[in-house]
Amino acid sequence: MSANAAALELPVAARDAGRRPSMVRLTTVELRKMVDTRAGFWLQLTVVALTFIVVGATVIWGKPEDQTLAKMIGTALAPASILLPVVGILLVSSEWSQRTAPITFALVPQRLRVIAAKVAASVVLSLVAFALCLALAVAGTAIASPGIDGTWSLSAGLLGQDVFSLTTGVVTGVAFGAAFLSSAPAIVLSFVLPLGWAAIGSIHALEPAARWLDGTRSLAPLTEHLLSGTEWARAATTLALWMLLPLAIGTWRILRDEVA
Repeated sequence: MSANAAALELPVAARDAGRRPSMVRLTTVELRKMVDTRAGFWLQLTVVALTFIVVGATVIWGKPEDQTLAKMIGTALAPASILLPVVGILLVSSEWSQRTAPITFALVPQRLRVIAAKVAASVVLSLVAFALCLALAVAGTAIASPGIDGTWSLSAGLLGQDVFSLTTGVVTGVAFGAAFLSSAPAIVLSFVLPLGWAAIGSIHALEPAARWLDGTRSLAPLTEHLLSGTEWARAATTLALWMLLPLAIGTWRILRDEVA
């Protein structure tokens, strides 16, 4: 079933006079759109396959210090953190490239609710992906049995940061998709802009700013250790630039653009 067909599954609630589909229904439809397209389906299948591969490789060839539960979770999350944001981009941009936006907004004229449903769907996808990564990490740690101190040690705070890291990454993908409303530039720039800024931030004069705006510095510690107050402030500043600002721009564009 295509994303177009998934959108058409809104009719009962949307067409009844004085009624509108609930946020739960809208979020469910957006989740189906993530897997109903070939690109979304294969991307998510690739994430699952790569997660199995990296965890298996760590179990077979990893050093004992890399086979602890905390390190194994970080390893398992790597494929999802790179590829799932692309799914978030496609969730928004494909509405415009495939011209299904007129159908979506005809059924749900409140565009802000559609945007909110896409963000909610990206959060749900992140949580499902995290649950899979956590299960594989636990299994991998049990199989490897490195036998070193702290093998199973994992604080609730660090686990929460892992969830936060993956979730904000996928929402950032939605934000880029909304800001550009075109798949190719959104995907390319979602990789190029942060990497370009990281390269520029390596210049000594710009290093103080890079600590607050470079995701490779401010967001990477989320999966490594419990953040201090200053580190949280840096992460929040980075997310304001790379997630909230594109999302605000994209929301403004979607609310104002003509759909034909």
